[in-house]
Amino acid sequence: MYKRVVIKLSGEALGGDEGNILNRKKAESIAKELVEISKDTDVSVVVGGGNMWRGRSSDPNMERVKADQMGMLATVMNAIYMADVVRSSGGKSVVLTPFNIGNITEFYSIELANKYFESGYIVFFAAGLGHPFFSTDTIPVLRACELGADAILFAKNIDGVYNDNPSTNPAALRLKQTTYSHIIENRLEALDLEAMVMCEKNDKLSLVFGLNHPNCLKIAVSGDDSFFDFGTVIKSKQLIY
Repeated sequence: MYKRVVIKLSGEALGGDEGNILNRKKAESIAKELVEISKDTDVSVVVGGGNMWRGRSSDPNMERVKADQMGMLATVMNAIYMADVVRSSGGKSVVLTPFNIGNITEFYSIELANKYFESGYIVFFAAGLGHPFFSTDTIPVLRACELGADAILFAKNIDGVYNDNPSTNPAALRLKQTTYSHIIENRLEALDLEAMVMCEKNDKLSLVFGLNHPNCLKIAVSGDDSFFDFGTVIKSKQLIY
C-alpha cells in the first residue's frame, strides 16, 4: 500500500457522450474510489482539461501562450467539479492553484498541501504551474517530487504502455513493466518526455492504466500484483534490481 500518491486523471475521463464535457456518473464512480483510498493513503489529483480544451489542437490559429492559459483554466473547472463530487461522496477536498483565483481556490504551497493531507483531505492541483509550455503529465511528477509521493498514477484513456502504437498496429503488446529510458529510446507513446526525464532523475515510480477496469485506483494504490493485468509499471534504472 502506497502511503502518498499523485493521481493524474485525463480530462477525457470526465467527458460525457454526445459532446457533453462532464459526465456525473463517471465523476461519482471516480470520486467514490478516491474517498475510499484516501482513508489509508494521502491522495492528490491533477485533472487534465482535454474534455474542454486541448491547447492549439482546439484552435491552431491561437498563440501558444494564450491557448495554454485557456487549458490551465479548463483544469481549474474540472478540479472544482471533481472536488465538489468528492464532497458529495463523503470525502473532504480542496483545490490548490499556483496563482490566486479570488476565493475560488487556495494558493499552493508544500506546507499547505501537507496540512490538508494531515486532515484527511483529497488535494486537487489545478492550473498546472501557472506557466505555458508545461503539460498536465509534467505537473503530477513535479508535485510528487515536491511532496515525496511514493508513486504517480496516470489514469489515461489507454490501458498501459505498448511496444507499438495499438491504434495503428493491432498486434502491439502491452508491457507489464518497463523503464523510462526504454520508452524514450524506443519512442513509445506513453508520457511526455519532460515528465519521464524528471521521473528518471528523481527515481519516481509511475503506474499507467485505463480507468475502465473495476476498482483500478484501489488496486493501483494497493501495490497488488493484479495491477499487471491491466496496467504498466514504469521504473527508473536505479529502481531495477
